[in-house]
Amino acid sequence: MVEILPQSVLFCCDHNSVRSPMAEGIMKKFYGTGTYVQSVGVKGDLEIDGFAIAVCQELGVELSRHRARSFEQLEQWGDALSSFDLVVALTPTSRDMACELTRVFHLEVEYWPIIDPSGQGETREAKLAAYRQARDQIVENLITRWGPPLEAK
Repeated sequence: MVEILPQSVLFCCDHNSVRSPMAEGIMKKFYGTGTYVQSVGVKGDLEIDGFAIAVCQELGVELSRHRARSFEQLEQWGDALSSFDLVVALTPTSRDMACELTRVFHLEVEYWPIIDPSGQGETREAKLAAYRQARDQIVENLITRWGPPLEAK
């Protein structure tokens, strides 16, 4: 069943360099600015992955300016975890961290198991195929949860 878009969503994964930035960018592209969307990682220690940038560019989603940040850096950069309506964890580690950090808040944590494309494939095309698979899983989850992309105004 398609649900109404929440006011704010936080996507999280392990490093905020592949899956959660892809989910953030695609959600913004699909549903516009009516929902505040951010992403974090358990760690914010890596730069945005070039393959993630490439496969999102295929959908018209720009990720090259994304700066990875951790749950800890979220508040340092001006966002409070408690201000989000929904946290969507894309990895088991980020799900565990989100549940631990939100146990004192009335905050929904949802888990979407998205494959980890990093380290997969020997050739550039095989790597891109793995990243496309992760991207397409995110797209499928977004559409299942909130319906098809909104028409561009």
